Amino acid sequence: MIYKMTPREKVEIALHGGYPGTIPFTIYEQKLEPCSLERELRNRGLCIVQRRVPVFNTIRPNVKVTQNVYFEDDKRFVRTYYDTPEGVLTTLEETNSFTSWVHEKMFKSADDYRKIRYLVQDETYQPCYEVFQKAQERAGDDVIFRAGLGLEPLQTFVSSLFMDMQQFCLEWMDSRDEILSIVKLIGEKRRLSNDLVAKSPALHANYGGNVTVSIIGKEAFTQYYVPYYDEAADLMHKHGKLIGVHFDGNNRLIAADIAKSKLDYIEAFTPPPDTDMTLLEARQAWPDKVLWLNYPSSWHLLSDAAIEEKMPTLFEGITSFDGIIMGITEDMPYDRHLYSCKAIMNGLDQLAKNKQN
Repeated sequence: MIYKMTPREKVEIALHGGYPGTIPFTIYEQKLEPCSLERELRNRGLCIVQRRVPVFNTIRPNVKVTQNVYFEDDKRFVRTYYDTPEGVLTTLEETNSFTSWVHEKMFKSADDYRKIRYLVQDETYQPCYEVFQKAQERAGDDVIFRAGLGLEPLQTFVSSLFMDMQQFCLEWMDSRDEILSIVKLIGEKRRLSNDLVAKSPALHANYGGNVTVSIIGKEAFTQYYVPYYDEAADLMHKHGKLIGVHFDGNNRLIAADIAKSKLDYIEAFTPPPDTDMTLLEARQAWPDKVLWLNYPSSWHLLSDAAIEEKMPTLFEGITSFDGIIMGITEDMPYDRHLYSCKAIMNGLDQLAKNKQN
């Protein structure tokens, strides 16, 4: 009897730098509508990436959080209040069944720095390994569970509920010492939570991501991102775990820094036409790192035939499929997502056949 690898096993082989006979295809857990076509894709080998079951819980014992939910026409809004001993912070989000939009973040004035600092100081962490382990066991062999290390300390000001991007740029110029003092505190907290992730049942974990180098700049990336990656990587590797970052934007400017880092995989790497580095350039820049791709979002608008035909062009010049995973990490047009995924799988199957021949 010939043993057939499960979708999760294929992803794990690729994550460790191997090639399981075809490039694994993955998708985030909320990006695909449950239906007969979804089942067909999973039966063919599609692997779901589950990111919503944590290995630790964050607790703020001295912060009271309340929410007010209201509707405007058919839009659902959530106003959240974070009541700290230093004062109240608020956010406003619009949500639907598959995503959300932040209309208002915590930071409103310089007075909010002390409130945000307290919010961070008050954090404690508790492992919930059993919940993670049971969820992983119940999910089956076509789901891979990923843990999260949280955002990089500086990225917390760029991508979290602290500040919007424009406000960060202004505050980075005017109040950098305030930001860096909180960044240092977040870094100290990360050491505690990272230890829990490293000792958890998870095979791999992402550290932050969505790094926009045009906003933070190369110097800040070198100084305030890479050292935290390497520190976390040392801890993860000590426990036999893998670590990666969600680099889905333009990476050419920071490619050398990424190459020098101790990261194991580059997750959500998106080739042109959406970004500034081809897959071949990424492989040449990071020969020792696994490339976990995001299929270019703009190509989901193409016909099924065009998607299949364009698949080989992503791999031009690539001589080895070792350590490559195809993924979908972004929202797709609702009327295209199921058919686009099927066409992508057809293209990957054809690539595997071409390689065998």
